[in-house]
Formats: sequence, C-alpha cells, structure tokens
Amino acid sequence: MFLLNIQEKFDIFIYNQCAVNLLGGNMANLQSALQQLREERKQAEQQIETLDRAISALEGISGRSSGLTRNGRRPTRVVSAAARRRMAKAQRARWARVRQKGSGKGPVAIAGKRRILSAAARRKIAAAQRARWARFRAKHEKAAA
Repeated sequence: MFLLNIQEKFDIFIYNQCAVNLLGGNMANLQSALQQLREERKQAEQQIETLDRAISALEGISGRSSGLTRNGRRPTRVVSAAARRRMAKAQRARWARVRQKGSGKGPVAIAGKRRILSAAARRKIAAAQRARWARFRAKHEKAAA
C-alpha cells in the first residue's frame, strides 16, 4: 500500500532494486522524492510519539487495566518477602509429609515401589524373544535363498 502511494505521487516504479522515473527525470527528481519521503517518515514518528504519550497517560489513570506492560508482556508478579516465607514454609511442610510416607531411609520415592520380575517370568520373556528372533532369521534366510 505504501509503495503504491509512492508510485502514484512520484510516477516511479521499482525495477531490479533501482528506482526509475517513468517520465525520464533526472537525479534531482529522485532527491526531491527522497526528501519528501523523509519528511513523511518524520511526521509518522511524531504521530507515534503522540500516541505513546496518550497511551501512557491513560494507563496512568486506569492503573494499566489491560494487564500488559509497554512491551506487550505481562508484568512480573511481585511477591512480598513475607509471602515468600509463607510459600517456602508450606512447601517444606509438603515435602515433610511425602518423606513421612516413605521408609525414612535413602532418597524419597514419590512414584511408588518398582515392580521386580521373578526369575520364571524373565525366563519366559527371554524364550519368547528367542522365538521371535528365530522366526525373523528363518524368514530372511528363506528370502535370501
């Protein structure tokens, strides 16, 4: 859209990254076009500054009702030292309850006991795996022959 406005105002088109005047103008025309573009940019920057000041004023009155800071992020949560102490105390109490449920020795096992396979179950799984490999080898030997 902005490029179309430039083309309409200055009768210029972009070819191979170079501005070319369709009317066969010289470098002075390009310089005047550049000067006008710079002036428009300066006006746009001034408008942005004005809008920023208005937004800041409204945020100051409303106490930032949007919940976002100037950079668009949520502000970090401010927690008092007393609140942090209460949270730490509560967390220590939770860990103490977890440790009481455990055996009391060694590291705390939160996920429960690990199941152990019997020797017979291991032999059964090993035999099934050997049978699977035997079928696999037989299939590939047959395909190779």
